Amino acid sequence: MRHLRRQTAALVATAFAIPTLAACGLSGDALQSGGGGGSCSSAQPKAGTVSIGSANFPESQLLADIYAAALKGAGVKTTTTDPIGAREAYLKALDDGSIQLVPEYTGSLLTYLNPKATEKAPDEVYAALITTIPCSQLALNPSQAQDSNAMVVSKATADKWNLKTVSDLAKHAGDVTVAAPPEFRSRDQGLVGLKATYNFTPKNFLPLSATPAIVSALKNNQAQAANIFSTDPSIKQNNFVILRDDKQLFGSDQVVPLISRSSATPKVQVALNKISAKLTTDNLGEMVKQVVVDKKDPKAVADAFVKQQGLG
Repeated sequence: MRHLRRQTAALVATAFAIPTLAACGLSGDALQSGGGGGSCSSAQPKAGTVSIGSANFPESQLLADIYAAALKGAGVKTTTTDPIGAREAYLKALDDGSIQLVPEYTGSLLTYLNPKATEKAPDEVYAALITTIPCSQLALNPSQAQDSNAMVVSKATADKWNLKTVSDLAKHAGDVTVAAPPEFRSRDQGLVGLKATYNFTPKNFLPLSATPAIVSALKNNQAQAANIFSTDPSIKQNNFVILRDDKQLFGSDQVVPLISRSSATPKVQVALNKISAKLTTDNLGEMVKQVVVDKKDPKAVADAFVKQQGLG
């Protein structure tokens, strides 16, 4: 589902493109209220119950529960909806007021709203995003947690070759088979990009459609590297190592709260920014594993995390 989320972003962008005509420049500072060039409403946000939506995959639902727990800890009333579905559906719900808050991803949302966007560095992606979203919405502070394309290796391989970055892996290209979905062969954010950005052409490419098959190939050393999303529970489950994308081939996709301006009171913004400051790719991946692999209740996992951070 997460591969689908990114692949279809550009194709469905026009379904929600109209509101971007009124887009305005906003920053993610704790207390945002103004608009860009006077085009945004000057009406003050009002306190009330914040309805939190999510996409239809476990990580998004978990993040919605984390936001709910953080807001409740700050004394804000919340409700969480059933998973809404794809991006075009939950953005429509945010636009029509059915929900007021949803977890998003900076790079994926930017590409959805502006398929021609070329920004890749985290700060550049966020800066572009906040000038692209509708004036009725705010993108608050992004977290350090990312759910993005990643090059992953086993711990044994990482230790053997002292791998920290994709550049490190490229030095061993002649000994590497890469396992990934078939489309990775021809993608700019795939073998094409690895060659252009890292001068990395692997010895072999092993096309596998399903993530479990990719994981199995990596575990069994049929492949020495694989393309897996950075918070996939298999990474924690198998002690895999994510290699740092040191030349930013895959771009940035930080988790970010997207909220209706009308609900973005100072109390709400501060609470969400505080919890975003605590989220990392590592701890989010661990929580996703608890939900998907260990079958723990998402709300219980979210509540425990927020309390552990002193925000519950």
